[in-house]
Amino acid sequence: MESLYLLIPMSLVLAFLIGGIFWWATRAGQFDDLEGPAHRVMMDDDSAHSTPEKITPKE
Repeated sequence: MESLYLLIPMSLVLAFLIGGIFWWATRAGQFDDLEGPAHRVMMDDDSAHSTPEKITPKE
């Protein structure tokens, strides 16, 4: 019974801490675009990975 005097306040503090972190993440925009990064991985951008032109030595 004495352990409940410790466990209940600890669980309330932990619940408020988790709720505060979730509220902060929501306000900071962490959950705005969940599918965008997954689609960007599949896009192929050939211009960013172009091979450099051959340089001819000067005589």
